[in-house]
Amino acid sequence: MDSVYEVLYRALLRHLPAEAAHRAGFWLIRTAGALPAVNWLLRRWLAPRDPVLRVQALGLDLPGPLGLAAGFDKDARGVAELAALGFAFIEVGTVTAQAQPGNPRPRMFRLPADRAVVNRMGFNNAGAAAAAERLRARQLQAAARPGRRARRGGDGRRGGARRSGRRARDRVVVGVNIGKTKAVPADEAIADYVTSARLVAGVADYVVVNVSSPNTPGLRDLQAVSSLRPLLTAVRTALDGQVRPRREPLVPEAANGETAAAGRRVPLLVKIAPDLTDDDVDAIADLAVDLCLDGIIATNTTTARPDLVSDPALVAAAGAGGLSGVPLRPRALEVLRRLHARAGDRLVLIAAGGIETADDAWERIAAGATLVQAYTGFIYGGPRWPRRIQDGLARRARAAGLKSVSEARGTMVAPLPRYPADDGMSPSATPSQAEPAQTEHAWTGDARAEPAQAEDAQASDAQTGDTQTGDTRAGDTRAEPAQTGGAQAEDAQAEPARTGDAHTGDARGEPAQTGDAQTGDAQAELAEAGAAPSELSEAEPGDRPEPVTGQPPPNLAGS
Repeated sequence: MDSVYEVLYRALLRHLPAEAAHRAGFWLIRTAGALPAVNWLLRRWLAPRDPVLRVQALGLDLPGPLGLAAGFDKDARGVAELAALGFAFIEVGTVTAQAQPGNPRPRMFRLPADRAVVNRMGFNNAGAAAAAERLRARQLQAAARPGRRARRGGDGRRGGARRSGRRARDRVVVGVNIGKTKAVPADEAIADYVTSARLVAGVADYVVVNVSSPNTPGLRDLQAVSSLRPLLTAVRTALDGQVRPRREPLVPEAANGETAAAGRRVPLLVKIAPDLTDDDVDAIADLAVDLCLDGIIATNTTTARPDLVSDPALVAAAGAGGLSGVPLRPRALEVLRRLHARAGDRLVLIAAGGIETADDAWERIAAGATLVQAYTGFIYGGPRWPRRIQDGLARRARAAGLKSVSEARGTMVAPLPRYPADDGMSPSATPSQAEPAQTEHAWTGDARAEPAQAEDAQASDAQTGDTQTGDTRAGDTRAEPAQTGGAQAEDAQAEPARTGDAHTGDARGEPAQTGDAQTGDAQAELAEAGAAPSELSEAEPGDRPEPVTGQPPPNLAGS
């Protein structure tokens, strides 16, 4: 699939402005995933199924900890197709009570050398009512789809059970991110949020109040506790006042906190900025606990431009807006750690910002996150990126002797040396293979280079099941997660064909032989765990590639 995407990128996407490339890439995902046979194949090979990945959070039984952050699917147009790529949950939006076009174009720019994106989209969306209607129509369509036994005319009771189980497996957990309509004055912001909350309450598995986008004037002022308290209180009341139908659980035996007598309470979270002071982060954590909020998403994009290696002229051309991607990682991790230290297990923390590899995701879980989200990592990593991250997390959990990734939550006590991993990077991502960046379409501020020519990358992918060995991101300096009962070595996946290509059906390795690996030799641990030889050869623990200004692998368009 990665090689197919490279061809599409070279032939089409790289020639388009960033926002147009985003639309084209999303259209391709929706078009392919809308075909029942293709969607079934994608779910079969890419959706998380390993039981070690399952997470109980927000009253939901999730098949994995990795979700897609808000911003990619603003209007809930492709949740099923995106979930088929391997995301355990999809957050749509940001939606506003009134439809709005967003800020003037161009408003989205890639910084390839930093594996980052700058956007000033401005909550462009068709409105909360339109998104809610799409989600409602999808629910009705899924509920009306018969199970296989029912179509064959089998026993009614057993057919009903089959149908219920199939719906549960196919159901996508959807969060809805709500923001303030730009035209609404600040003194009417609460009413505006309440309108959106009421519109989406019946179709959202959770709701996020976004007060942290830098692209709507005055929005971040709502993060002040004096403004945030009445806003969150009003939204919570609005959600509780709506009649929400009981949803099918993800698995037949799980009730997801629902009862037959009443609709499920809609969890409420708030998404905060990385640019808050530490005191403000503490104050919001205290407020969330005091209001019995369900959780916090940390973090949104940043207005800072920390330690960028991109050409300063390219950064200047991008202009104002929120920066996402690898440069956001250090501060996002710091905010997460602070929230966990302040609130402990009283809040569900969803980590976002700079998550690009399985190491990044594991580090956030070890720092206190229950779930993780990404967007920019996905657009740089390609369609198989979610699957690679989920598989990497499963290997780390098994190598640490854990029964679930959830057991690693909050266990970080000290940095660890890095070790080889197929961590979400596509086959041609090695910086040493990148070509110098070409600045076509300079008016967009988007560096557009030829994709890196990795020697025999596609052939190696076909033979090894897309084994990504080594951390190949430019400027990677983050700390390592703590040991959680065993060495953090890669482990062969427990289920066969967990990393197979959806189009070729390739599969890698035998089921994992786990155990608690207690040796400090990362390669020996990998060999003990049953890793393929190619997983041991390309990178050594502690490798840090030098920052480069070359083009990364082909990517879905900007955010």
